[in-house]
Amino acid sequence: MSTEIADVAIVRSIRNPVLTGFHPDPSILRVDDDYYLATSTFEWYPGVRVHHSRDLVHWRELGGIITERRLLDLRGCGDSNGIWAPDLTYHDGLFHLVYSDVASFASGYWDAQNFLTTAPTITGPWSDPVRLHSHGFDAALFHDDDGTSWLLAMSADWRPGRDRFGGIEIQQYDPARRQLVGRPRIIFTGTEVGLTEGPHLYRHDGWYWLVTAEGGTSWEHQVTVARSRELFGPYEVDPAGPLLTSVGRPDLTLQKAGHGSLVRTQRGEWYLAHLVGRPYTPLGNCVLGRETAIQKVDWSPGGWPCVSGRVPADEIPAPDLPAHPWPDEPATDHFDAPRLGAGWSTLRRPATDDWIDLRSRPSHLRVHGGQSPVGKQTPSLVARPVGAVRCSLETVVEFDPGDHRHLAGITGYYNTENWHHLYLTRADDGRSVLELLSCDGGHRTAYPQLTVDTGGRLRVGLRVTFDGPVLRFAYDLGDGWRWLPVELDATILSDEHAARIVDGEPAAWGFTGALLGLWVQDIGGDGRYADFDHATYLEH
Repeated sequence: MSTEIADVAIVRSIRNPVLTGFHPDPSILRVDDDYYLATSTFEWYPGVRVHHSRDLVHWRELGGIITERRLLDLRGCGDSNGIWAPDLTYHDGLFHLVYSDVASFASGYWDAQNFLTTAPTITGPWSDPVRLHSHGFDAALFHDDDGTSWLLAMSADWRPGRDRFGGIEIQQYDPARRQLVGRPRIIFTGTEVGLTEGPHLYRHDGWYWLVTAEGGTSWEHQVTVARSRELFGPYEVDPAGPLLTSVGRPDLTLQKAGHGSLVRTQRGEWYLAHLVGRPYTPLGNCVLGRETAIQKVDWSPGGWPCVSGRVPADEIPAPDLPAHPWPDEPATDHFDAPRLGAGWSTLRRPATDDWIDLRSRPSHLRVHGGQSPVGKQTPSLVARPVGAVRCSLETVVEFDPGDHRHLAGITGYYNTENWHHLYLTRADDGRSVLELLSCDGGHRTAYPQLTVDTGGRLRVGLRVTFDGPVLRFAYDLGDGWRWLPVELDATILSDEHAARIVDGEPAAWGFTGALLGLWVQDIGGDGRYADFDHATYLEH
């Protein structure tokens, strides 16, 4: 028995966060003995990442549900737009996934289109999406005991002077006709905390329990619970306060606690999945983005659900279920499979054969170059979330650039305006060189003094390392690893740094956390590609 399995059998606890790095807005679901967590993906494919567990302690990545443009087209999607707050339910033998595609967030307009797709198994096949409404985002389905289904959503109000978070609305969904029927009704307008969103509805002990997110998705975030004997209300808010929050507790490891969903185990225990952030300094930048944690929920004598202390704990008791560890994922991807592994994401376009090639050269990932760093239609970036304060991605790339328009390398990436990139390219005098370029808030910084002549080598080892607030690059020309003599600011690759408010209006949001990636640019459209021999991700 491995040490890890032996420890699990003794400790039997859940250590938070259970999903590290870019995994926000969790929707948790149990089907028989299986648990699933679905999380937001914004401008990244595959959309709606899903993790699977049998004990709530150990989770394995299944990949994403939105793998085709048939389900969602993210071409032109803005930074931190795209898929917000998916909802996963199971009813009448089908998995139901509701997801919002948010096209804007300026001046109070969200332009959020909500979709529904279904599948007989969690791995599909998923049906062609049904368009629901565009009333607001964070849509979720509730399947009542009488067999009816209802769509809840945050109701947006664009009108100047109005509360943009106009309350939680509900409308019946007819699965036979695959459309909404009847009129929508506002059933809850939230508490004085405001910014009421992220609704999930449950039936328990003769009550309807409405769980919402309030306070915004940053430091003031919380999980609010209200109940009613009737579906349409009125809903009474828990007089004891929020079910969970980190507000006023900068000493806690887990900040931003909010946006929760409930699950009941086979043995009647209740747990709450919710998002958190882990800043590097008190209320500082969260390079790891918004992550997923789980808390134990008990029911008070008055009937209300309760989390111990109403704050997020780093470690909690595991449910009374058999331990079920999964095999460790290998640190190195040798690119031997016909498709990208479940841990990889691609930016704004699915990993289709027109630009991702795992067949032409065995045990290599061939990436055909795409647009520049600001291009939002056909970028060529393959990445994975930064999952630890100290971690690295290492690769070997073969690339024959023709000129300065051809770049292939490795990156610490946040969005189109915030990144660091070490790449192989061609200098004006014909030399093959390594260059470093950074972008902070859209302002680029070049480091010509750090340019490395590869001596004609077109096969180069590259490494990017996150060491807390510092990011470093290294390279190997065949004679051992060498660090570039510069320490870069990793904290610009964070939600807090990316967000911008101009004249009281959001000019940019930051929802994704940092990623490590393999990036190929063919800015001239000359048909250039790069071959990556392997990629090794390590947490230190």
